[in-house]
Amino acid sequence: MTRTADTVRRRVAATDWDAVTAELDVHGSAPTGPLLTPDECRDLAALYEKPELFRTTVDMARHRFGSGEYRYFTHEPPALVAALRAALYPRVLPVARDWAARLGRPAPWPDSLSEWLERCHRAGQDRSAQILLRYTPGDWNALHRDVFGELVFPLQVVVGLDAYGTDYTGGEFLMVEQRPRAQSRGTSTALRQGHGLVFTTRERPVRTRRGWSAGVMRHGVSTVRSGRRHALGVVFHDAA
Repeated sequence: MTRTADTVRRRVAATDWDAVTAELDVHGSAPTGPLLTPDECRDLAALYEKPELFRTTVDMARHRFGSGEYRYFTHEPPALVAALRAALYPRVLPVARDWAARLGRPAPWPDSLSEWLERCHRAGQDRSAQILLRYTPGDWNALHRDVFGELVFPLQVVVGLDAYGTDYTGGEFLMVEQRPRAQSRGTSTALRQGHGLVFTTRERPVRTRRGWSAGVMRHGVSTVRSGRRHALGVVFHDAA
């Protein structure tokens, strides 16, 4: 194991994952402890200026996703990004399996992230989905779900790379839950620099009188009012 991977694994392990699991059950999102140092955050944000590291750039306004840009890393992301993805997968895997069991669905996710990604690739989902996002004043992200093909991992993680309230204002992470026969419920979270937010890709199990049902959830970003906001998106399935 490389020094970077070992360091990241220890940081991920230091999070109270029982508390994360409990909060995910209630809200569909939950913060982690610190995963990256401020220097690491700044170094990752600076990579946005190196287009050769990315397979594509998405202009959100052009696609009517909102306003701002994001870039997908190639299948050779920085070691820090790869280490985060590898260390986080076994932590969120038990939640994914538990949610699938409650909803009476298959849980196709193996113990190994590499094996899961091989399944994605065999199914035609062979493009990297690791995202570096940049927002400037006036930018925002419409409510959406990151479903890139038939094979979907039900949780993902976003890591704040800039200091909220210092480097930028606004730009809170938004989640909206569609509740059956009731008004939607929304939450907003200010991402802390270097900390992660685990959140559902598309839904969470909700207890009803008849058992468990799927509560549809979408996420987005509120309008950035000042400064520049960068975030790293860690996604556990690849894209078609």
